[in-house]
Amino acid sequence: MTQSNDTEKKKPIWRRYFLWGMPVGGLLAAFVVGIIFWGGFNTAMEATNTKEFCVSCHEMNDFVYQEYQGTIHDVNRSGVGAVCSDCHVPKDWTHKIIRKIKASKEVWGKLVGTINTREKFENKRLHLAKNEWERMKATDSRECRNCHDFESMMPEFQKPRARQQHLNAMKTGQTCIDCHKGIAHSNVRDRASDEYLEMIEAPNHNFVREIPKEYMESLARIEAKEAAEAESASAAKKAQQEAMQAQIAAAVDAAVAEERAKASGEASAADAGDTVGANIDWSGVNSVDMTLFYPGQASFEFVQNGKQHGGARPLTKGGDQCTTCHAKELENIGNKIVKGTENTEPTPIPGKRGVINATMQAAHDGENVYFRLQWPDAPHAPAPFVDGGKMDPENQIKVAMMITGTGIKMGEQVGCWATCHADNTYMPFDPGPEAIAASGDVAELLKAKESIQKYLSETRTKIEIKGRRGKAQGGWNKLKSAEEIDQLLADGTFMDLMRVYADGSATNGYLLERRVQNDGDIAASAKLSAGMWTVVFSRPLTSDKPGDVPLEAGKTYTVGFAIHDDFSSARFHHVTLNTSLALDDETAQINVVGR
Repeated sequence: MTQSNDTEKKKPIWRRYFLWGMPVGGLLAAFVVGIIFWGGFNTAMEATNTKEFCVSCHEMNDFVYQEYQGTIHDVNRSGVGAVCSDCHVPKDWTHKIIRKIKASKEVWGKLVGTINTREKFENKRLHLAKNEWERMKATDSRECRNCHDFESMMPEFQKPRARQQHLNAMKTGQTCIDCHKGIAHSNVRDRASDEYLEMIEAPNHNFVREIPKEYMESLARIEAKEAAEAESASAAKKAQQEAMQAQIAAAVDAAVAEERAKASGEASAADAGDTVGANIDWSGVNSVDMTLFYPGQASFEFVQNGKQHGGARPLTKGGDQCTTCHAKELENIGNKIVKGTENTEPTPIPGKRGVINATMQAAHDGENVYFRLQWPDAPHAPAPFVDGGKMDPENQIKVAMMITGTGIKMGEQVGCWATCHADNTYMPFDPGPEAIAASGDVAELLKAKESIQKYLSETRTKIEIKGRRGKAQGGWNKLKSAEEIDQLLADGTFMDLMRVYADGSATNGYLLERRVQNDGDIAASAKLSAGMWTVVFSRPLTSDKPGDVPLEAGKTYTVGFAIHDDFSSARFHHVTLNTSLALDDETAQINVVGR
């Protein structure tokens, strides 16, 4: 019988057991070393994700970091700031490593001084920005969505335009970077070509999202709240107007003085009586609140140009109307532009109001249509660039109404905006008298001397929208032949135009290659009493005159209104956005009721 040798030395336990053919001790040692290595590697890599590391080189500190400071991603009401890596480095491990490897090229750029001066950096800025735009576009703005998420957005806490744009983004497949360039650094979007922007900002069907139930519920709540507030404001305004009318009726002394002035031939030109529409009981016609805002130099080309107008794509590609985004922010827009802006108002008029809050009533008697527009007068604000401060001394006010014909580019979306071009009077590309005179036959056909009137794009062979390579926007001198223009008129491709002046006189006509006055019937009155303007005008529902759009039951029309107040002219007016009008149809914004 063999006996074990108790004196034989046993192997240590860490060498007696094996796992996958390797001593457990070796595996344990490798594991510990791996942890130490991984921890050190990860610690070092995370150290490169700090703001302090990113701005440690002067290129980042002196250039982009200075632009970042004070932005919404640096300081905000919540106190949650985003540092460089939050926007430029993915969170997940795989994409983070890929990004770090690609970033090694940036180290090479540092070593060779690619952007070590402000001049070099600015020359390279667009290239660097494009790299980031394309990276974010390809990943559906992954880094943005680390903090922001469509599914968590509540429209109740967004401005009307933002909530609509986010809704569009989910439906069409847009991503954050499509709209939000330049939010932490200087925006260089306008340096990129139109072709590039068209490509990089195009919707991607892979990014289309199902609209969350919570989003739609929140949207319904805020819209209901805003509707209730609007109804309350409308009721308050109506009560105010009724009180004003009572004040007018009670102002016996003023009325007597006014009548005496009329009898002695001293009546004001701003009082033409109330004879038009006398057969209409206006007390039984509901009024519609209309906000007319100050547009400055925002032209038809401007709204189609993505570099100038952020809503160009939804308008030109998505089919949105102007009111889709702007209906609830007209007061803010008007008050901003009227004070002077770089792109839309280089010559502000101090003291001019940004909006006019008016009421509209409309009725018909089966033969004629009647419009009654009322709004409060305002103190005189002299135009500093006109002798005497009054652009049109003969007319304290003018009112215009346009009815959109057929075949007009985006006519139903933009309304009368389709007639306003960047080369019209007082607009940024107004050609001036010398260029007009040099155009010869074109000037004669347009009956133009000092400046160019409004026109439709359909009457020109080419309209410059983008202003590429310094070209003037518009196309005033690219006139089509007389035969082509006559055919447009015959086809109904024109804007029916009615104008009322301060003395109660009125003109009927249309806009096509220029403003044309026809022989269509129109009657009007204009009156300023107790600080309130009342303008009433009427025309037949149907007419055989060229340039008159027939108004028929069962059809909806796109219309627009403009008020030139305070002796203004040309673009220094207040306008509505696209407005719907129909006969005996409560779904239209302006319901022309039968009386």
